[in-house]
Amino acid sequence: MPEDPRLKAARYRLERDARAAGEEPEEERATDAAASAAPRTPNALDRAAYVETAIQQAIRRGEFDDLPGYGKPLEGLGDHHDPDWWIRRKIQSEKLTGLGPPALMLRVEHAEMEERLDALTREGDVREYLEDFNRRVIEARRQLLGGPPVVTPTRDVDEEVAAWRERREARAAASAEAEQAEEDARRRQRWWRRDAT
Repeated sequence: MPEDPRLKAARYRLERDARAAGEEPEEERATDAAASAAPRTPNALDRAAYVETAIQQAIRRGEFDDLPGYGKPLEGLGDHHDPDWWIRRKIQSEKLTGLGPPALMLRVEHAEMEERLDALTREGDVREYLEDFNRRVIEARRQLLGGPPVVTPTRDVDEEVAAWRERREARAAASAEAEQAEEDARRRQRWWRRDAT
């Protein structure tokens, strides 16, 4: 039930008279005592005002002057609207991996397949990796989660293992040739040192 306006008017007159006499009204004294007894939890407006004040003070101190990119348009904003531009930029700047729809992740993995296989040292590991890759491609094709289509082909395990073996043998032969050339260079240096003394 709303408060009686006559009571409100009477309270107002009492407060006005107390202020005129230089006294604090009773209600304000009670409010001040309650406010000093328990700290008030800041609400959203208080936090926003605090943040805005801190920003304005930093601007006056000149902390935002001469920042990189000041006065330049944001990079990567093209003619089309992309609401997720900031996510893409964060992924690129932080060099995050393993994020994205399976179709894109499989395409990247397919493009880097030789490097990933060459990092493995045993044929069993290569076979296991290729079988896992093929399984994930097939699973991604079966799922209807939306996003880009899965166009990544599966890999023939035996052909990839044979190619891995050839690359490994070629690297070993090149490494042996380089070691032999270094050894020959050391022998020549020793021979020249013996003759010089």
